[in-house]
Amino acid sequence: MRSIWNGAISFGLVSIPIKLVNATESHSISFRQIHLGDGGRIRYRKVCELDGEEVATAEIGKGYEEADGSIIPITDEDLAQLPIATAKTIEIVSFVPADEIDPLQMDAAYYLAANGPTAAKPYTLLREALKRSRKVAIAKYALRGRERLGMLRVVDDVIAMHGLLWPDEIRAPEGVAPEGNVSVREAELDLADALMATLGEVEMDSLTDEYRQAVEAMISAKSEGAFEPPAEAEVEPAGGKVIDLMAALEKSVSAAKASRGEAGPEAEVTPLRRKTAAAAPKAVGGKKSTAAATKKTAAAATRKTASTKSTSTKSAAGKPAAAKSTATKSTAKSTAKSTSKAASAKKTTAAAKKATPRKRASA
Repeated sequence: MRSIWNGAISFGLVSIPIKLVNATESHSISFRQIHLGDGGRIRYRKVCELDGEEVATAEIGKGYEEADGSIIPITDEDLAQLPIATAKTIEIVSFVPADEIDPLQMDAAYYLAANGPTAAKPYTLLREALKRSRKVAIAKYALRGRERLGMLRVVDDVIAMHGLLWPDEIRAPEGVAPEGNVSVREAELDLADALMATLGEVEMDSLTDEYRQAVEAMISAKSEGAFEPPAEAEVEPAGGKVIDLMAALEKSVSAAKASRGEAGPEAEVTPLRRKTAAAAPKAVGGKKSTAAATKKTAAAATRKTASTKSTSTKSAAGKPAAAKSTATKSTAKSTAKSTSKAASAKKTTAAAKKATPRKRASA
């Protein structure tokens, strides 16, 4: 990168030769003024007010205009003779915590590069001292005809310098804050916190100038003769009075979550009405449920038990206890072997006759 200033950093009795390099660059698109009638370029010419003639750059100097309009000529030699100790030196005057610097003071940013092999050691010493102290250096330097204030800090392995405005160049914010006493509720603060948490953090490298990209695309399309005016985007009107701050915050949180593909705020839950057992849907796919199969099996067993009990009662009248015991055994045998009703009845009758004397003997 091309340096714009050569000098040295004065760190006590240590002098560090450095080169000043711009740390930022502008990507804004510049336009030329043209004559709308024929597209001709409009140029500015430097003309002397006294004789009306155009003046070349080599013949133009500096001058200070007083209140009455008179001009006092100032030459480069006049400025060079001024006793400025920082003409070619970045003089460090103090080290302070970084949070003591008001961001309003920050101006242009520069990189300080070591100028030559001999500058490498003291440059590294200052860089590491700044890292370990976790402070920034406040310095004075002269650039473009005026003395300036700067802040030195470490960026990666490089010392960077931010130009600072002088304290008296910062205007007091008088008459800027809202007038009167304005109170904010805790619920509103909670929603504001939720909105801040939803928006979260962002990778600074991912932010791009979309307007500049659109302008570049338009210029490219016009140069190729394929430009078509884009359809006007529907833009919701901004501004106006905020009627319901809570509702606006809630909508903002929902919109922020939607833009990030997250679920919106908890919706109001409507309880569902459960259907009764009588109206329960039938089993899907024609398959019988386990409960239904069990009921059918029990019903079949009951019918078989009743049939067996009736047969046993006819063959052994007046012996209800023996018939009941025989019927239970017959039910188990008929369920396990699935025999016919006729065979089951014969076996049950025979079993009942044999079981009767045993019951009486035991009694």
